[in-house]
Amino acid sequence: MTAALMLALMVVLLLAGLPVGFAMGAASAAYLLAADIDLGMLTQRSTASVNSFLILAIPFFFLAGELMNACRLTERIMLFSRALVGHLPGGLAQINAFSSVIFAGMSGSATADVAASGAILIPAMKKEGYPAGFSAACTVASAVVGPIIPPSSAMVIYGALADVSVGRLLLAGVFPGFLIIAVQMAWIHFVAVREAYPKYPRATLPELVQATWAGGPALLLPLIIVGGMLSGAFTPTEAAAVAALYGLVLGTLAYRNVSMLEAWNIFVDVGLSSARILFIVAIASAFSWIMLREQVPQEIAAHLGEVTDSPALILLIMIAFLLVVGLFMVASSAEIVLTPILVPVVVSFGIDPVHFGVLFIFLLIIGGATPPVGVLMYIAQEQAGIGFSEMCRAMLPWYVPLGIAVLLIAYIPQLTLILPDLVFGPGR
Repeated sequence: MTAALMLALMVVLLLAGLPVGFAMGAASAAYLLAADIDLGMLTQRSTASVNSFLILAIPFFFLAGELMNACRLTERIMLFSRALVGHLPGGLAQINAFSSVIFAGMSGSATADVAASGAILIPAMKKEGYPAGFSAACTVASAVVGPIIPPSSAMVIYGALADVSVGRLLLAGVFPGFLIIAVQMAWIHFVAVREAYPKYPRATLPELVQATWAGGPALLLPLIIVGGMLSGAFTPTEAAAVAALYGLVLGTLAYRNVSMLEAWNIFVDVGLSSARILFIVAIASAFSWIMLREQVPQEIAAHLGEVTDSPALILLIMIAFLLVVGLFMVASSAEIVLTPILVPVVVSFGIDPVHFGVLFIFLLIIGGATPPVGVLMYIAQEQAGIGFSEMCRAMLPWYVPLGIAVLLIAYIPQLTLILPDLVFGPGR
């Protein structure tokens, strides 16, 4: 009952507009007072969670993404994507989808993907005769891959809160990330053939070499991260630090399009944003301890166990629940609130927490492509110059490939686990 009142208080505070970290902190403090536990426990549990070498990966991944974005590689990425997939039906839409893989490997952010690629590709698609709604929806749908392919701060946060190997999580996102885009490219092919959308001539070998050379720096970042972990050269935190250093050298020395003042401003902005995220993670760790102390996950698992003991059905219930949550909560907030509650539940049904983590983050990010929250949709609609109702109608067909990708990731766990199992062996 005490835990239920604490959760109710947190929900009320969130609805009142209080930031998620303060809402969780106030609710946790209220619980400690009601349970006659020293308030110092809140500080102890919070500080212990972020006093970790692993947590350093979060600001480093943020920094790497911001520095790579500052290098202004967008046009080079488009050139490389065109050489590789521009000859397919719906050439520019295929470029839009494929380039999201590269943007994901640069920034790990769906929002950054929409902002960077949409600013160029949506006007270009409209100019080539693609409907404005289709152009915007294509950009939004492909951007959801951002936090799946490493680098991914969302994976680091999930790993810290769920006590799951971050190295396994980062590697687990590689194949699902490519799968998400492959399904969308197949969908674009189907629509493009039906609507007779244009395509480009196939790139010649010299053109492909030139495009690869131009886009090479952007392609190297995810290869450095994944390759370093595959070879055992880097831990996840060290990979994040190397990625940040790579972005700094690329912008200030190689391309020289990031001034020292701009680099300093990026450091300051990343420091402030990291502090906000780490504060929430710290409070969430205390919140997680309270949930476990009150045996909330065990109670949820017991009630679900009365309905079914099938892991497949439990996954379906989780998918439905998280899609609904994504309608009303920003992905980062939902991840922090729900990870401590849901992970012990799925583990009790024999579901691998790494497999669930990739699915969990993907489902929450889809919320950014779904009204009414729909953060990604708001950005793309402005770029396309359309109303929100038109944006919503244009997104409807894209939930088909997104839904197919969700089901494939959920029910073929080998897609997620094969790479981390190969490198680290089976386990968490």
